[in-house]
Amino acid sequence: MTLTMKAVRLHGPGDLRLDDVPVPFPGHGEVRIAVWRSGICGTDLHIAKGTFPAPNLPLTLGHEFSGVVDAVGPGVDGIHEGAQVVADINVSCGHCYYCTRGQKLFCPAVAQLGVHRAGGLAEYVLAPATNIHVLPNGIDLDAAAYVEPLACAIHGQDRIGINVGETVLVIGGGPMGLAHIVLARLNGASRVIVSEPDATRRALAADLGADDVINPLASDIELSLPELTSGVGPDVVIEAVGSVRTYETAVALVRRGGRILAYGAAPQDASMTLRPFDIYSKELTIVGSYAGTYDTWPRAIALIAQGRFAPAKIVDSIRPLSEAVDAIKALEHDRSTIKVHISIADR
Repeated sequence: MTLTMKAVRLHGPGDLRLDDVPVPFPGHGEVRIAVWRSGICGTDLHIAKGTFPAPNLPLTLGHEFSGVVDAVGPGVDGIHEGAQVVADINVSCGHCYYCTRGQKLFCPAVAQLGVHRAGGLAEYVLAPATNIHVLPNGIDLDAAAYVEPLACAIHGQDRIGINVGETVLVIGGGPMGLAHIVLARLNGASRVIVSEPDATRRALAADLGADDVINPLASDIELSLPELTSGVGPDVVIEAVGSVRTYETAVALVRRGGRILAYGAAPQDASMTLRPFDIYSKELTIVGSYAGTYDTWPRAIALIAQGRFAPAKIVDSIRPLSEAVDAIKALEHDRSTIKVHISIADR
């Protein structure tokens, strides 16, 4: 008799289903994780709409998850059943040009859990043992489901390099923008400004460390920002929305000689107007950031375990797996909810 489990799978753009599928069994070098909690990410919304590439359908979504190892495949050492874990979602070959230079995100064979292969919006998920991080004391499985997005944000701030005393503008107060507020403070920013239209998100941004919060629908940010930056503009702008308009705003607002972190995931076919002369004359640095990588995972785990980043402040909706499809569809239009986690522990 084949054992089955529940999994949220995408069958085509807009076609999400809660399916019964066979429980996977770990192969050589793999472990099976009984998923405890799984977060819904903005990337999941893009994938579900068909605006973010997901080539292998039907696809089990979910790349932000925590759980407990419940089966270990042959050839696995040092990881045992019962271990509480998270999994680095980026599965690469480990020996190509990029992998040997610590850039496995660019490996030609890279496959991400929940994007290219089955992810964690399911009762069980497989992952290579080499991608497993066993959780230390001080971090529970609820909070651990935020490790993946926090690792991504850490990678972004590593790439942009915030210096002590700098002014940072974060465009977007969603789950990732809020993470960037906390990290900017930890990295030494002396002033953090947030642009966000939703009142609930603005209030949380202030609670997490933003000095100034701007409602871009109520005031012209291009007029109000100079008052907050001595007429100069921010040293760093972090675009955490993923829209053409906000990317163009980032270029317009950053100071001369400033830096822009392209963090928000825009639709793959989106294009924007950018004058090369502006980059040239303002000596702008524009840096992309796609996902977390090797060293950002243990650092994210440490920040949560030490209480320096508190996911519970951001996660404001916890729903069962049976409601995951509805939750994803609702997030397309509902900005009143900040971050949804799916509880999969109650089997």
